[in-house]
Amino acid sequence: MPAIPSIPQEGWNLLLRWLDPEIERAGAKYERIRQNLIRIFVGRGCHEAELLADRTIDRVISKIPQIQSEYVGDPAPYFYGVAHYIHREWLRTRKPEVEITTDAAAVEPEEEGPAYSCLEKCLGKLPSPSRELIVEYYRDEKRAKIERRRTLAKTLGISTGALQIKACRIRSMLSACVNDCVATA
Repeated sequence: MPAIPSIPQEGWNLLLRWLDPEIERAGAKYERIRQNLIRIFVGRGCHEAELLADRTIDRVISKIPQIQSEYVGDPAPYFYGVAHYIHREWLRTRKPEVEITTDAAAVEPEEEGPAYSCLEKCLGKLPSPSRELIVEYYRDEKRAKIERRRTLAKTLGISTGALQIKACRIRSMLSACVNDCVATA
């Protein structure tokens, strides 16, 4: 199991010992906590979910020496509490982004401007499977969108959570591409 690059080895060892004295169980707990953190951030609309999950883990590791002697119970809720604060920090510091829509009908003709043409350009740069996935992911509204996403996940043979993470990664790439394109336009 590879360590997160920003975590020094002694911090990594401290984290694993805090999660469970048995290394295999500690590794499994770590993976489960990290995946749950990513889901939490994706659910809150964060396009940098993996980065924020890693920041959360870094922050918890920095606090383990102060809390481990007094902390009782499963460590997972502590991570989720820290994630709440990491999310609030992210909301305060993030740059305003261009809202991305992949439904061409949702954009009125008079609103077609640099952002829309940049979105089209950036969608064109995506590999075909990623482009198709993101377009399908954002198609429809309300209940139809939910059903489409369930069907899409089933077709891909993954859970809806994994589909959310895939869509989040693609959207993150699109967001960065569109923002760069708009800034240079």
